[in-house]
Amino acid sequence: MGGWGPIVLAGLLCGAVLEARAQDSSFDSSSGCAAETSSAGRVTGRVDRVIDGRSFALDDGREIRLASLEVPPATGASSAGQASRAALAAIVAGAAVTLRPLGGAPDRYGRTVAHVFTTGEAQAGAVAQPRAVAHPLLAAGHARVGAEIADPACSAELYSHEREARIARRGLWSHPQYGIVDAGDLTGLVAGRGRFSVVEGKVLSVRETGGTIYVNFGRRWSEALTVTISKRQERIFTGAGREPKALENRRLRVRGWIEVRNGPRIEVSRPEQIEVVAAN
Repeated sequence: MGGWGPIVLAGLLCGAVLEARAQDSSFDSSSGCAAETSSAGRVTGRVDRVIDGRSFALDDGREIRLASLEVPPATGASSAGQASRAALAAIVAGAAVTLRPLGGAPDRYGRTVAHVFTTGEAQAGAVAQPRAVAHPLLAAGHARVGAEIADPACSAELYSHEREARIARRGLWSHPQYGIVDAGDLTGLVAGRGRFSVVEGKVLSVRETGGTIYVNFGRRWSEALTVTISKRQERIFTGAGREPKALENRRLRVRGWIEVRNGPRIEVSRPEQIEVVAAN
């Protein structure tokens, strides 16, 4: 990443600011991620500082992490991470925001995880409408959809904005480290060990052993990706249209953290981690 150089970095940061502002102006409040709870479940605040590409602090000291997004780290030589941070800052720095917390305890860093919306300037005779912060970040390629979304309407909405950037090869999607990894590319999979990755390929077989379902993308599990699903969660996947046994011979896009244990694998715990790319 550090090899991109200072000139490229400057261009990325400038582009991030301009792109984020342009994208932000085009989104309205018709958000599936916003509709998951009533207004009583939402809180407001004003952004004091931006920490990285998906987190910021409010003026009352609370730290917020944008739900359902993954971004590169904004530290060290990560020019992509700095570009993501600049894009988020262009949208929320100093802004009043509305939060829809996901509920549950804060993350391990003490941050509240929430879908976040800004309120633009109202037009004459109209009420200012909130805009989803995640949308421009995804559409400009400064973030990828994460592994935890839960609501189908919200999931489809976020994926649609990510798809826009992926097809146009914007931002992260233009860089090998963050682009789609082929499920049969053992070298690329091993290189991604411990990183959040998006992997695509055709399922060759689905097997069940003990309490685990194995979705195999290669003839030898040691040479291609294997996705694991707990047998206890099979009903959840089936109810979401992701019945494990029906995934055989389907082309899938899977997202999660790559582990290498006698072969590359991704443990999938939520149906939204799996996209069906095509029937065959």
